[in-house]
Parts: sequence; C-alpha cells; structure tokens
Amino acid sequence: MDLVQRYAVSLPGPVGCHRAATVVVVHWTPRSVGGQTVYTDDSGDFQVAIDTDGVASRLDAEDGHQHQCLYAVPLPRSGSSLG
Repeated sequence: MDLVQRYAVSLPGPVGCHRAATVVVVHWTPRSVGGQTVYTDDSGDFQVAIDTDGVASRLDAEDGHQHQCLYAVPLPRSGSSLG
C-alpha cells in the first residue's frame, strides 16, 4: 500500500455557528510521533499526526482544545487524474 502524500483536514467552525468548515491541505513529512506519520501545511505552522483510520490530531493543541480530533481525507498525488 502506498503512503498517502497529502490529506485535506477539516477544521470545524465555532460551536453553535453555521459556518462551513475550514479545510487545510497537509503534506507528508519524514517525521512520526507515536507511530503515526506527521503531516504539515505549506507554512509548517499547522502540524498533525494522522492514523490509519483518517483521524488527525494536532501536535501543538493544548488540553481541551476544540480541534483535538479532526477528520482527514486522503488526496490524490499531485498531477494524478481523478477520472
């Protein structure tokens, strides 16, 4: 099985708000934390560890942070056709 190179991670809006989720595209890094691969956005500020079920956990999140458990969707490799 090929390693997923990119994921789209959904960040929910504030509780009680009817705003659409914000989506951040993250890319593979050679790092791992607790056996999970670390992915980061282009700026390097947003870092997550993603498990095999597509659950992303922020590496810099504080205890009780709203975005502790995030949904990650694998994306095709850059330049791949979708059809």
